[in-house]
Amino acid sequence: MKYFSEIRGIKETDKGTDLLLHIPGEMVQRKIVKYRNNNKIDAEIRIDDNRAITAEQRKKIFATIKDIAIFTGDHPEGLRAWLLYQYCAETGEMPFSLSNCSISQAREFITFIIDFILKEDIPLSDAALSRTDDIDRYLWGCIKYKRCCICGRKGETHHWDAYGMGRDRRTVDDSLQRKIQLCREHHSEAHNIGRDTFGAKYHVYGIIYKED
Repeated sequence: MKYFSEIRGIKETDKGTDLLLHIPGEMVQRKIVKYRNNNKIDAEIRIDDNRAITAEQRKKIFATIKDIAIFTGDHPEGLRAWLLYQYCAETGEMPFSLSNCSISQAREFITFIIDFILKEDIPLSDAALSRTDDIDRYLWGCIKYKRCCICGRKGETHHWDAYGMGRDRRTVDDSLQRKIQLCREHHSEAHNIGRDTFGAKYHVYGIIYKED
């Protein structure tokens, strides 16, 4: 479920931030309560700052769509319309224009098309790392689709947090350890030059990976 909402109240505590939300014109109590688990309901919130899409975001979108079109043989205009349709269908967003959408919408759409190229193994003329607008989500997608986050080739999981000497990798629970997806070449480089140097060189880092 996805609804437009207004934040009517904000209160910060030592445990986090409490929000009072208003959803105009919708009666959703029964729908929401149905998904309650131990009196808690998980939700995702996106704050739209009402700023318009930037020139840099638009450049990333059109460059990526052009690369997809070259790979698939589709016309860029038709492909752009299809990707926008697919994005709205999957997210529940209302149709929007890339000429005047918000920064938040543009960021989410860039993430969507970057996920698409990772899933379909579509090569780009530039590193996908430089095309993303959400580095955390990109690193997550690389792990999910087993693509090196540096070069896009087939990747293997590299544990950003060291296990420690003597621990059996077959039995240890690594679900809360940070990881990153790297091809064999970049995996070796990370070991050779060290985690911090590698991260500074490519502007990447490990993340805790959980499925959606």
